[in-house]
Amino acid sequence: MTTATEKTTLSTDHSRAVADGAHSHGVVPQGSRAERVTSFDLADIPVPTGREEEWRFSPVARLQLLFSAELGSDGVRTTVTAAPEVEVETVGRDDERLGRVGKPGDRTAVTAWNAFTEATVVTVPAEAVASDVTTIRVDGVSKAATATHVLIRAEKFSQAVVVLDHDGDALLDETVEIVVEDGAHLTVVSVQDWSDGAVHASSQRALVGRGGVLKHVVVTFGGDVVRVTPDAAFSAEGGEVEMVGLYFADTDQHQEHRLFVDHGQPRCKSRVTYKGALQGSGAHAVWVGDVLIQADAEGTDTYELNRNLVLTDGARADSVPNLEIETGEIEGAGHASATGRFDDEQLFYLMARGIPEVDARRLVVRGFFAELIDEIGVPAVEERLLASIEAELEKSMSVITGEAGR
Repeated sequence: MTTATEKTTLSTDHSRAVADGAHSHGVVPQGSRAERVTSFDLADIPVPTGREEEWRFSPVARLQLLFSAELGSDGVRTTVTAAPEVEVETVGRDDERLGRVGKPGDRTAVTAWNAFTEATVVTVPAEAVASDVTTIRVDGVSKAATATHVLIRAEKFSQAVVVLDHDGDALLDETVEIVVEDGAHLTVVSVQDWSDGAVHASSQRALVGRGGVLKHVVVTFGGDVVRVTPDAAFSAEGGEVEMVGLYFADTDQHQEHRLFVDHGQPRCKSRVTYKGALQGSGAHAVWVGDVLIQADAEGTDTYELNRNLVLTDGARADSVPNLEIETGEIEGAGHASATGRFDDEQLFYLMARGIPEVDARRLVVRGFFAELIDEIGVPAVEERLLASIEAELEKSMSVITGEAGR
């Protein structure tokens, strides 16, 4: 067991997980996540080359326009449909509530912070219990490179569900700040259902207060390049964070989810569960999960899990869980990651009972996602997700049936 003056770093790299299920294990050469540069100043975080740890899996050439400070505000339209109890404002960048969750931690995040002109602020008042889901809809209306900013605030002892829904075609650099005050319970669901060709970088930073509970859900299907970087930290003891993610990468799509949970307060809990499926040549999914347990964070309880299911040849999944522990006085800490094809035994079991291969494969994929879909807790999102999975499966099934007919 480590003491408070020691540090243990566990980092498992599955960086060459491909369609045949092969992958490599090893220690990732990188510094402590606690030492990562964060800043509101563009000069402090230079344009990446692709060799940096933060960008080693990313198609930086396809993100170049989002590295520039010359971003406008006309490429998307943001509309909010709020529950009766929820307050909605449009404010200038000088509003004192903005920027309090944390500093930007990579180039797209700092670019988005410096480029936005107005922010959408959604507030759940203290002790209010929202009677309906609040939806923030971000529609792409042009391919003009655009920066947006959203702040979601759950004041003390409030309860609410907020869905952040992205659709259309866009070139978007986005900041989402999430504040969960003492005793509040907030669910935020971020849906990336872009059209083909969209490029989206989203920095989603959350701060959870004493006894606060945040469920953060990410669902990614569409777009050309989608890179979502959720960060969560605690401002007092007793907070809880649950991070759930589902993604389905298709031909030539790059979907990247980089998470960071910073345990800097005692007796806080975090759970991270992400699952993804991939199909088609050039489909690329990246999941990086960083958890830091600081020396003062005694009584921490944390676990993270990533699973990838590869449906066809030519797809690649990179999965890297990282765990840094600076104190041994914790309740528990662990991580797991796996990438592979269908479970042949499951497929054989179903086919042996007269179920055709196409239907059997569909059942396996549905079962793979089923538990997480049930955890979302928003029926409209769950139904939409099931329909999207079914549509993606139709693509892979047509390939399989075509090959069988030759």
